[in-house]
Amino acid sequence: MTQTIAPRVRILVLLFLAVTGALLAGAAPASAHAALTGSDPRQGTVVDKAPAQVSLTFSEPVAVSDDALRVLDPKGERVDKGDPDGASGTTYTVQLLSGLPDGTYTVTYQVVSADSHPVAGAFTFSVGAPSETSVEASAQSPDDGLIGSLYGTGRYLSYAGFAVMVGGAAFVLACWRPGSGVRAVQRLVVSGWLTLTAATLALLLLRGSYTSSGKIGDVFDLTLLSEVLQTKTGAALVSRLLLLAAAALFIAVLFGSAQYQRNDEEKRDLSFGLAVGGTVVAAGLAASWAMSEHASQGIQPGLAMPVDVVHLLAVAAWLGGLTALLVALYRAPADTAVDTAAVQRFSRLAFGSVVALVVTGIYQSWRQLGSWSAFTDTRYGQLLLVKIGLVVAMVGIAYASRRWTARLAEPGAPVTLREEQKETAAAMSATGGGAGQESAGATGTGKAGAGTETTAAASASVSAASADTDTDTDTDTDTEREKPAAVTGPAEVRSEESGAGAKAGGDSARAAQLARQRAAVATARQKRLRDADPNRFGLRRSVLAEAGTAVVLLAITTVLTQTEPGRTEQEAERAASSSAPSLPSASSAQGTGAVTLNMPFDTGGKNGKGVVTIDLDPARVGGNNMHVYVERTDGKAFDVPELKVALTLSTKDIGPLPVVPDRLATGHLSASGVQIPMAGDWTVEVTVRTSDIDQVTVSKNAQIG
Repeated sequence: MTQTIAPRVRILVLLFLAVTGALLAGAAPASAHAALTGSDPRQGTVVDKAPAQVSLTFSEPVAVSDDALRVLDPKGERVDKGDPDGASGTTYTVQLLSGLPDGTYTVTYQVVSADSHPVAGAFTFSVGAPSETSVEASAQSPDDGLIGSLYGTGRYLSYAGFAVMVGGAAFVLACWRPGSGVRAVQRLVVSGWLTLTAATLALLLLRGSYTSSGKIGDVFDLTLLSEVLQTKTGAALVSRLLLLAAAALFIAVLFGSAQYQRNDEEKRDLSFGLAVGGTVVAAGLAASWAMSEHASQGIQPGLAMPVDVVHLLAVAAWLGGLTALLVALYRAPADTAVDTAAVQRFSRLAFGSVVALVVTGIYQSWRQLGSWSAFTDTRYGQLLLVKIGLVVAMVGIAYASRRWTARLAEPGAPVTLREEQKETAAAMSATGGGAGQESAGATGTGKAGAGTETTAAASASVSAASADTDTDTDTDTDTEREKPAAVTGPAEVRSEESGAGAKAGGDSARAAQLARQRAAVATARQKRLRDADPNRFGLRRSVLAEAGTAVVLLAITTVLTQTEPGRTEQEAERAASSSAPSLPSASSAQGTGAVTLNMPFDTGGKNGKGVVTIDLDPARVGGNNMHVYVERTDGKAFDVPELKVALTLSTKDIGPLPVVPDRLATGHLSASGVQIPMAGDWTVEVTVRTSDIDQVTVSKNAQIG
């Protein structure tokens, strides 16, 4: 890097950090994925009598189907009636049957958030007292199972097809116009169109099952398909298919124009028309994502959707163009090899795309995260850090590619006569057999003579590198053909005519053979010179490494689009905490005869954070009932592998007294007859294990008696 460029880079870096800090400092409320923020009855509570209804409150309006909310009794039988009612904004209610007996009930929900992503979950509450239940209070994530895997694969392929189609066409149109006639590049762009079209059709069919039952048999359910077509996501997928029809016409004109000769003015007009039309179609395809996913919800959707379109177009221009460049470097014919000017033009296009990605990425990061802590405390932020690392790696590899491009040599340097003769002999050995067979077929009975002509012609081409040295061979062969005619007598005229025809056929075959040999020699020479250039070889390797990183980057991007944004996750946690009824503390519960202790824990492993709540009733000397509730940081029930409780009265050297509660439901354990021998300030220790090796002990004091 020169001294002139270095200060500019430093200024850009400082500007980047300043803008990032300013954006992240001004966080405002937003939403994307819906999250459950409250319920009535609350998760894990015990109510005196059966409620008439169950209400669920989400962080944003959601789409609910007739079967979206279900309430199951301890035997797994449904006790809800009627369809869910969402008349009060973000709160949705389902009525219950009357006269429900005591026991533990399970509430399951599966809804679709406003940004088109399905959200599922489950929790329990008890009537009278907790009981054993046959229901597992954990709903399968929509992304799990076969349908979820197929839908995720379809999303990845749709992004990949879009990038390859748009980026490959942009590379041909803006960087390398001769590439429109290269078969390998044509196949690449067409394969991108086919991939995007097939993936869009698959997503349209899978959508109904993905957001409801998750069963493979519902993929071709016409009722579900009609429901999908009435949603925002269904409309976006249909619009994408219509735009792909226009894209097919654009591709046909782009590559079909290579077959016709035009003057410079016509070429400019055609390129301008293709550029305008292609940009409109590509922007429309990108908008089919922006208008139905994260960008369409939350703060500033009017700005977020155009920014998302620019972001997708920049990704396609960079990654898709990179793929086209890789194909051109490896598969383009020697006489149409990608030149230095084309690589330099793409380098400028890629640089502009990276700048657009940085600017739009900063805005999207602020909008989806909202704070620095969300980078490390949420899954979305962690994935975003991985994506940023991959982008930085790609930029580093791209810098190496620019260095190779600067030293790239043009093909077509002269070669020595000895090298050309070697190439000629190699080309003839590859084509001579076929030409010899053609000559033999042309002469009919003169098979041996034709083979001699071919061999002599090949030898003469090597020694003199000229087609004129075939004269002697032709004469000798013609004399040999005339000898049988002199012996036959009456058939002399017919023999002469046959010999003349055979000679003409042999000359034509030899001419075609020599033309193929000369073309093979020229192609071999150009290919050898191209491949022998160490700078071109280095460029190939760096572009290949960049493309490999791009594949992983695209996979991370696909996962990000299906992940709850960090801002929404943290706001849902705060909303759930604020909407939860205040629980009595150890000190305030002394007069009520009950103690409730809340103890956050972190085992240090993956998904090792949560809150354990201990309810001890009546919290007096003698027998007590203990209920233990374990929740994740998002308020969902947490089914830990092992949990132990110990009671210690250190002032009297009593304990620890072990308590091993029994599991009643997901995240809910209970122990009855817990004996506390005397009153005092007891220490309640809870040991939580979340994996084979991740374990932690937390404690809190409670006044007993």
